[in-house]
Amino acid sequence: MFQQITKQTHTSTHTHIPTRQRWQELRASLTVLGAFAAVHLFWGSTFLAIHFAIDSIPPFLMAGSRFVIAGAILYIWARWRGAPRPQRLHWRTAFIIGGLMQLGGNGIVGWSEQYVPSSMAGLLVSTVPMWVVVIGVVLNRKRPSWAVIAALGLGLLGVGLLFRPGGIASSDSRALTAMLILLAACFSWALGTHYSRTAVQPTSFNMATGMNLLAGGFLLLVFSGINGEYAGFDITAVTFKSIMAVLYLVVFGSIIGFSAYMWLVKTTTPARASSNFYVNPVVAVFLGWLLVGETITSMTLVAAAVIIGAVIMIVTQKKPAKAN
Repeated sequence: MFQQITKQTHTSTHTHIPTRQRWQELRASLTVLGAFAAVHLFWGSTFLAIHFAIDSIPPFLMAGSRFVIAGAILYIWARWRGAPRPQRLHWRTAFIIGGLMQLGGNGIVGWSEQYVPSSMAGLLVSTVPMWVVVIGVVLNRKRPSWAVIAALGLGLLGVGLLFRPGGIASSDSRALTAMLILLAACFSWALGTHYSRTAVQPTSFNMATGMNLLAGGFLLLVFSGINGEYAGFDITAVTFKSIMAVLYLVVFGSIIGFSAYMWLVKTTTPARASSNFYVNPVVAVFLGWLLVGETITSMTLVAAAVIIGAVIMIVTQKKPAKAN
């Protein structure tokens, strides 16, 4: 009798395990798909949201407020879920990452959109993977493959088309300066990306993300004061459109978008996680044209195609197999 019951239980268990596994695999696939959708769509739309936000809020003040709010929410959530209090070393890491990626990266994006269209900012930011490769070559002292070298050359050609005579950079000195500084911001973000891969951070994903946003937001608010934004800021002049844009950036750009990106970095390959850099500019260009009437010339489209093609070549490169 006992053997018969055991046999039936064993058979029943084997019958239900495949169904449970299929459901778990389906749920995991949908989670990954949802994370990609969040990064591609939400981050691509943040360029236009920044355009609306800085309409009545100074750029560094806006960015600092956005990241402090988002970081505080993630930090409190992580602590409530039982994450241990971070160590001093963790905060040092957070301030380095926040300085490179939030202040030197995202903060400059907001500042640059005072002088260049959101679609142009989105195209230049798509060069981040190229900077990641360049920094990796310098740090590792290893020559990249010819395919990567060709992709870097192609990307440089695309950036050159954006700076061509007769374009926005040649007709407006402020736009030219903003575009050059924006390229430096891409380098800063790429440097922060390299540093974050080996830096000591909390084991809690939400805690680490929240600390990075908090530290970067704090640095942005300090820089905003140094830059004189507080003196000329009139809170009563802030428009409803700017407020809604900041809320969108907090929820969809930082809490959901940034968290989804960092989760993809940990759960998928770097190449797949970096795919947002050739999807986001397409979204940015389309929304800029559709919602605010930004001009898109044929040469801008050619430059976009060249840059995005170069980024695709870079992020889809397979690492050479290690010798046994």
